[in-house]
Amino acid sequence: MNKFFFFISCCWVVLSFQNLLAQAPKKILIEHSDFFDVNQIEAPDAALLTGNVRVNHDGIIMTCNKAYYFQNENYIKAFGNVQLVQGDTLYLNSKYAEYNGNMKKAFATGDAKMRSPQSTLVTDTINFDRNTQEVFYNTNGTITNRDNILKSKSGKYYVAEKKFQFLTAVTITNPKYVMKSNHLDYYTNSGHSYLFGPSTITSKANYIYTEKGFYDTKKNLAHFLRKSYIKYDDRLIEGDSLYYDRNVEFASATRNVKITDSINKGIVKGHYAELYKNKDSMFVTKRAVAINLVENDSVYIHGKKLLVTGPEGNRIIRAFKNVRFYKIDMSGKCDSLHSSAKTALTKLIGNPILWNGESQITGDLMHLIGNNTTKKLDSLKVLNNTFIVSKDTIGKGFNQVKGQNLYGKFEEGKLHDVDVIKNTEVVYYMRNDAQELIGINKNVSSKINIIFDKNEIETITFFNNVDGTIYPDKDLPEPDRKLRGLVWRGEERIKSKDDIFPPEENIENEKLVKQGKDEEAKENVPMKVRKETLNYDKKKKK
Repeated sequence: MNKFFFFISCCWVVLSFQNLLAQAPKKILIEHSDFFDVNQIEAPDAALLTGNVRVNHDGIIMTCNKAYYFQNENYIKAFGNVQLVQGDTLYLNSKYAEYNGNMKKAFATGDAKMRSPQSTLVTDTINFDRNTQEVFYNTNGTITNRDNILKSKSGKYYVAEKKFQFLTAVTITNPKYVMKSNHLDYYTNSGHSYLFGPSTITSKANYIYTEKGFYDTKKNLAHFLRKSYIKYDDRLIEGDSLYYDRNVEFASATRNVKITDSINKGIVKGHYAELYKNKDSMFVTKRAVAINLVENDSVYIHGKKLLVTGPEGNRIIRAFKNVRFYKIDMSGKCDSLHSSAKTALTKLIGNPILWNGESQITGDLMHLIGNNTTKKLDSLKVLNNTFIVSKDTIGKGFNQVKGQNLYGKFEEGKLHDVDVIKNTEVVYYMRNDAQELIGINKNVSSKINIIFDKNEIETITFFNNVDGTIYPDKDLPEPDRKLRGLVWRGEERIKSKDDIFPPEENIENEKLVKQGKDEEAKENVPMKVRKETLNYDKKKKK
């Protein structure tokens, strides 16, 4: 039994000794030198190597013109045309270098240049730690990687990841743009850039700002988060998440989207948007609203989908499904809307309804016509089955005007007068200055003119073939007080800019706005590295 334990102990000692040998630093091997000398005066405890010097240490090769080799310290100092090579992953050239075999660390200075398969770094001094496979420098450096030139005061290169990391001011210059950041990770094989903190990308096409973003410098595709925006000459695009394709000048934005048109004085909001700059088109959905400035007043237009196309002066706004709009003294609804800046014509299509003050106007088709010179509303057309209804100021009755078509004129942005023509009918509650009911006027004619004052009917004038009677209140039965086709939709009236959104969209909006605020309240941390970055070389080989 004692012999067995003695055997086990011996085996353990042998294994421990082998582990110690394995862990012990390997010696620097001198593979070649034209001359070998020892000069205790010039370099005490060192061997002097001159002429075509080549040394090897654990798979790394160093060549130079002259070197001092300190065998006891396992250390070497190299002079003249120094090159340090690690397989096919790294080449380090300089005028002078030092290498510590025990620490496995290199130091190179004097026109130092590091080359990897994808990039070249030029700076004054470079440090290389073989244990962690990290290269770092603290002097002004220039990195060339295909079309990209990176400049910074300091940086670090991770050999295994093929990644440069910059934690001070860095600039990437590309033929198409200039990128600046104080924190950037750049992968030389894929050209992927990860931006963190205040960062900008400037080009002839636009200006981009982000505080967390990803940019593929090869494919010119990007994804930006955290206080990001894209600014063109005439538009500013903001959103919690922005996707950008420089090749076709396409951008999409998600959550809390805001697009500002500085030339046409308009704003479009929603929670998802797509923009094609070269086509001058914009698509917005998820609580979409277009806000346009008209006569120092804002017009709010909402639809399930908003489509804005065309350049300045020829811009067209289309809204689809459950369209609603609001202006201080006017609001309305329809199935779809088409508004042209060139013709200053806005068409309300599909069950249109317009509220002018207390008056409800309906018809088969409505046209709001502006004046491109004055930039003000000019006129209104209602075609087929025109109906104007307003509640009697005191009683339960309705003032009604019915006809085929309506033609109205605006003054200072307010509907001033309208002409209703063809087969017109009227039911009107007549009151004196004391608001006492005089009678109910019911008649037919060929044409009716109505003048509004402060959005209320002031006077009604009848023309041609007038036939009617003023009935005392007690003499006109209730069924005869309503014209055929009367539908009062007062409960649908849009009284504020918030009323243009249906309840379900408001609920979703509150949720998305809260998500945005919660995200912004979190500590900003660098973006997680994408799978396509980590697997780039694997995909390339495949």
